Amino acid sequence: MISLGCDHGGFELKQKVMKHLEERGLEYKDMGCYSKESCDYPPFAHAAAKEVAEGRCEKGIVICTTGIGISISANKVPGVRCALCADTLTAKMTRLHNDANMLAMGAGIVGDNLAMAIVDTFLDTPFSGEERHQRRIELIEKL
Repeated sequence: MISLGCDHGGFELKQKVMKHLEERGLEYKDMGCYSKESCDYPPFAHAAAKEVAEGRCEKGIVICTTGIGISISANKVPGVRCALCADTLTAKMTRLHNDANMLAMGAGIVGDNLAMAIVDTFLDTPFSGEERHQRRIELIEKL
């Protein structure tokens, strides 16, 4: 299960991500927002991140215009490692090295085709499990 959240700036891209997930046969939970009406992103980032942190969703995807504010907000939830990605290499590396459990994207930064490639890379790349990366993740959680 994938937790989704956005603000008005990410609403249209979130709709496309939902369709893409459906086409892949993946279930998701839409934590809002639900229209293009102007809104604040922190409550939606928090709701999506809480689903991941509390184990109801395996991963999460949050979207705003740049991805910056919504990623900062998601990372305020303990246990969440949300990475802002604007290309497939960073999406791959954050899964391999950081075991990121949430992806943030900027709808005003990435186009639709690139966004779906980022989503696929993020969802399909496993954590490497290497000791050095596990050690660093544990330090992130501890410090």
